[in-house]
Amino acid sequence: MQRKKPPFRADHVGSILRTAPVKEARVKREKGEISAAQLKEVEDREIIAIIKKQEEIGLQFATDGEFRRSWWHFDFFGMLDGVEIYELDHGIQFQGVQTKPLSIKVTGKIGFSNHPMLEHFKFLKEHTKTVPKMTIPAPSVMHFRLEPGAVSKDVYPSRDAIFDDLAAAYQQAIRAFYAAGCRYLQFDDTAWAYLCSQEELKKAKDRGLDVGHLQETYTKCINKALEAKPADMTITTHVCRGNFRSTWISSGGYEPVAENLFGKCNYDGYFLEYDSERAGGFEPLRFVPKGNKIVVLGLVTSKSGRLEPKEDINKRIQEATKVVALDQLALSPQCGFASTEEGNVLAADEQWAKLKMIVDLSKEVWGK
Repeated sequence: MQRKKPPFRADHVGSILRTAPVKEARVKREKGEISAAQLKEVEDREIIAIIKKQEEIGLQFATDGEFRRSWWHFDFFGMLDGVEIYELDHGIQFQGVQTKPLSIKVTGKIGFSNHPMLEHFKFLKEHTKTVPKMTIPAPSVMHFRLEPGAVSKDVYPSRDAIFDDLAAAYQQAIRAFYAAGCRYLQFDDTAWAYLCSQEELKKAKDRGLDVGHLQETYTKCINKALEAKPADMTITTHVCRGNFRSTWISSGGYEPVAENLFGKCNYDGYFLEYDSERAGGFEPLRFVPKGNKIVVLGLVTSKSGRLEPKEDINKRIQEATKVVALDQLALSPQCGFASTEEGNVLAADEQWAKLKMIVDLSKEVWGK
C-alpha cells in the first residue's frame, strides 16, 4: 500500500540542484550588486517552480530544495541564538576536495527564537498543494562539528556542556515549526555515519571528542528533543556519509551504530544511504523495531546522472525485505542533490528523471 502520511513510499532527502537564476543572484548579492530583497524575489520565484515540478512528477510532498541556504547545516546553526559562523584556516575534507573554510562557534546561551527558517517553511506551505517537508540538521551534528575551543568558556565550561540547552533549543524548534503548520520534519545527520568509520572516529578523537560515549550522548540529546513532538507530526532522520560536489567522507556499514540509532533513537523513520558498497549490507536493519518505523532505502544515487535500471533497484528492495518487512520500507535517493549550494555533478534533467523513476517504481512495488 502507498502511505498517506510521511515518510512516503517515494520520497527524497530534501535538497535540489540550485537553478541558474538562483546561483547568479547569490553571486550578485555577495558582490553587493543586488539587495537582499531582490535575491529573495529570485528565490521565491524559483522555489515556486521546483514545488510545481515535484508535484508534477507525482511526489506526495514538496521541499523548497533548500534554495535559500548555502550549507545544509551551518545556515541553520548560525541562526540559532548564541551561535555564530566564523572562518577557519581549513574546510571540511572530502575525497580530494575541501569545502569553504567555515565552521560554527558558541558565543552565548543556545536557543531557538525568531529563526528565519520558520518563514522559509511558511512560504513553502503556502505554495504547495501537497505535504510541505522541512529539513534541518540534527543536534548531534552541531556538537560533532564544533572545533576545540569553539565554545566560549564564559557560557559553557566545555563542549560537552551544551547538550541540555541544545536539546531544549530543538524542542523549541519542533514546537515552532509545528505551530507554523509543519507535520513533516527531518533531522539531517552526518555524525552517526562518521561513527561507523574507524578513520573518522580517529579524527574525532584527535579533536577531543569522547568517541566512546558519543552514541549514548547523542541518543539522549535527540530523544530529549523529540519529547516535544506532537503525535500527528512525523520526524525522520537522514544518515549521511558526506555529500559535496558528488564526493564523500566516510565508509562503513551501519552495524556499529545500529542498536542505538535504530533501536533506541525515537525517530519515526530513517533515510539511509545504500547506493554503494561503502554502506555495507542490510543486516544491521534487524535492529529496526517491528511496527511503525519506516526505513527509506537510499538506493538511487544523487552523486551521478546515470539512471539506475528499475529492475536493479527492485531487486535490492526485495533483498532488504529479508530483514525488514516491505510495509516498513520506502525508496529515495541516497542523499540530497545539493547539500551545499555548489550542488552535485549531474544535470537538472537527470535529477528529475531519478525522482520520477522513484515515483513510478514505488507504484510497482507498493501499488498505486
